[in-house]
This record gives sequence, C-alpha cells and structure tokens, in this order.
Amino acid sequence: MTDLSQAIAAALLTGDPQRKVMATRALVRAWRKGDLASGFSATMPDRPVWPPTLELLPPNRMPKRGRGGSLRNQIALWHSLAHIEFVAIDLALDMAGRFGGGMDRGFVDDFLSVAADEAMHFALIERKLRSLGSAYGALPAHDGLWEAAQETRHDVAARLAVVPMVLEARGLDVTPATLERVRAQGDESGARILKRILDDEIRHVRIGANHFNAWCEMAGIRPQEHWQMLVKRHFRGALKPPFNDSARLAAGLPRDYYAGVA
Repeated sequence: MTDLSQAIAAALLTGDPQRKVMATRALVRAWRKGDLASGFSATMPDRPVWPPTLELLPPNRMPKRGRGGSLRNQIALWHSLAHIEFVAIDLALDMAGRFGGGMDRGFVDDFLSVAADEAMHFALIERKLRSLGSAYGALPAHDGLWEAAQETRHDVAARLAVVPMVLEARGLDVTPATLERVRAQGDESGARILKRILDDEIRHVRIGANHFNAWCEMAGIRPQEHWQMLVKRHFRGALKPPFNDSARLAAGLPRDYYAGVA
C-alpha cells in the first residue's frame, strides 16, 4: 500500500496546476478513508514542481500592480492571488510530509485539511482568471513564499512560526482591503471568493498557532518568546502594520506576540 509521504511527494512533484489540485484532493480523501498507510518513507523534494511556463522573479523585480479596475489590473491581482494559493498547496503538503512523522496524527490531519482548502482556493481563483481571459502562468511571479519554506526545512517550530503565523497571518491583514476594493468595482463574485478565503485563512493560522504552542509546551519553552526569536532568525522580511488585530486574535495571535517584532 502506498504510504502518505509517497502520495504527498508525488503531488509536490506534479507541475500541472489542475493535476496538482486533483492529486491533493485525491490523497486527502484517501487518507481520510484509510486507503493510505501512515508511514513516512519518502523524502520530500527540496522544491516542488511548478508549471514550466511560470516565470519566477525576485520579489524586488516584480512589476508594480495597479490598483484600478482595468482588465489588466484585475488580471494582475487575480494572478498574484492564484500564485499565493498555488504555493500554499505545496506549503501545506510539505508541512505534513516533511514533519508529520515526528508529530501526532492531529498535526497531519490538520495540514492535509489546509492543503485541501488551498487546492479549492486555487481552483476558484483559476476559474476567475479564465473568466477574465487569462490563466495561471501568464504573468511572472516571485519565489518568496518557497524561500521561507527552504529556510525552515529542518525545524518544525520555525516552519510553524514563519509560514502560518507570519505569511498566512499577513493575508488576514491585507485581504479585507482587497475584498472591499473588488466589491467597490462591482465584482461580487470576486468578493465572495475573497470572503471564503479570509474565513478559511483564520482557521489555517489558528491551526499553525495551536500546533506551535503545543510543541513549545512539550519542549518546556515559552511560546511567545520562542516565536519572536524564530521570526527574527528565519523571516527575511519585516512585519509591517496595519494589522487586522481582531482576525489575528481569532486566529490565536494576540497583539503582544507580533507587536514586539513589528
């Protein structure tokens, strides 16, 4: 019987976006049904496979995105969101496959659930892009999200601190303003997609915070101080306000966590 890590590695090495979505959904279903062994025999790849047509640029070389309602600006916005969600599939799969063998069953279940959500988000945004006459891979994207994964590939606490508790938490800050801008442009279908993503991301950040706190408790470490140390050590960017304090609190990130490193 194929074990979970083998199925995850196969999905990570699937570059076609639609096939990656289908592979992710299939392995999550198979895991929940008991059709995958719980072993972790496979090594996770250093990098997932992405579409060969996707041009990757350093973050500081990405073209500036306009904020108006022109078709060009809409496509640029939704393409950027598609890339975030596409990489988020791989981040969640890698979390489960790379660290699941040393964590409990709840950790694996939670991050496979996150992967399924991210696959659904990507599918919704890809459909939106196609309705605008474009597709994922039509514009350049940056590699900053996976750089964070590589930086934390040897430490589950660092990965939890940086990916769900910094990168995904940043989505809680910026998505409400994007949602309102999209709604003001008369795009209700787009606003509904963003509202769904925002609601799910609160749960995703909470999952990361809960597992980080549990890991610290097991290690006899104070979570807040350890999180701040890991962020300073492993996160190359800066935590910049404004912060969505209410959404962050709902996700298990009280203000005293991030105020000290912002």
